Amino acid sequence: MDFLSAFSWINIRFLLDGLLVTLQVAVVSIILSFIIGGILGVIRFMKVPYLSLIVGAVVDIVRNLPLLLIIFFTYFALPQIGIQLSIFWSAVAAMTIFESAMLAEIIRAGLLAVPQGQMEAGRSTGMTYFSTLYYIVFPQSIKLMLPPIVSQFISLIRDTSLAVIISLPELTHHAKIIYAQDPSAVLPMFVAMTFLYFIICYSLSVFAKRLEQKWAV
Repeated sequence: MDFLSAFSWINIRFLLDGLLVTLQVAVVSIILSFIIGGILGVIRFMKVPYLSLIVGAVVDIVRNLPLLLIIFFTYFALPQIGIQLSIFWSAVAAMTIFESAMLAEIIRAGLLAVPQGQMEAGRSTGMTYFSTLYYIVFPQSIKLMLPPIVSQFISLIRDTSLAVIISLPELTHHAKIIYAQDPSAVLPMFVAMTFLYFIICYSLSVFAKRLEQKWAV
């Protein structure tokens, strides 16, 4: 098989099937981790007695664990305690756990970056704590949070390739199947994966820059 023949329609379609799974895992994980990470970040910011300390400890532990270890945990360890997940949902669970911890810290840092006087000014006008947080503090902090949040989401998309270890049928897994059948297809498959990952991540970066400019107006 020469270089160009490796890009047959059958191989391309097989890679695109894997890319679809990659995007499905990434999108579901992004949505769940943004919700969970947002809640955890706000709890840490609010400094709720005991609860914030517990959340902070959990977040710090998860942030310092390898993602691969968390993937192993969700796929191999959870069934030992009666929680049986499919390969897809094991990958989603692992990505969500890891990214939620990362986003929680980003969101907490973003909220802390807003001058305390903004919160005090809102409360002095009679607004509740949560109203001040939502209408005054959060809109100012989102400008600071957006770049690292998008960067984290881009990392998540790339990190889905780690789920190949549990045979998730994503892009990297499908590429491995192709070049396992024909070793001469190794280089073409790596070129194809590089191109597809670049297109997705670059598009997300461009979208983030435009969104950031919109928020800055």
